[in-house]
Amino acid sequence: MSSDKVGGTARTFQADETPADAPKAGVSHWTPDGEEAPAATSGVPSEDAVIEAIATVHDPEIPVNIYELGLIYAIDLHEDGRVRVEMTLTAPNCPSAQELPAQVKEAVEKVDCVTSAEVDVVWDPPWDMSRMSDEARLALNMF
Repeated sequence: MSSDKVGGTARTFQADETPADAPKAGVSHWTPDGEEAPAATSGVPSEDAVIEAIATVHDPEIPVNIYELGLIYAIDLHEDGRVRVEMTLTAPNCPSAQELPAQVKEAVEKVDCVTSAEVDVVWDPPWDMSRMSDEARLALNMF
């Protein structure tokens, strides 16, 4: 699905899709004594920036980032800066089951315009090697 509005506030993009131009919310800043206000960073976070952040997370047992492995199923970008990531793991008994979602949350929260991040681990549909990108297959010599 390319986009989805929930209550008029959420936009949902699948990891391999490009969003339409997202509206940016304006924010007024007040500072004492006429100091310059910091640049506004509110609005919908950049999908590309969120994907780049997620791509910094690697499964410690596989030398490929989790985005290229196909572990990211959905990214919801909200106008208020919230981001929800739906991801899976290679197996339910994955030794990194606790640390990978936490690393994704931490990486996404560092992106400009992100006010908070939520990472949900899902098991349906189950992950399989067909979800890997061509780059991941090359890196793992799986052609």
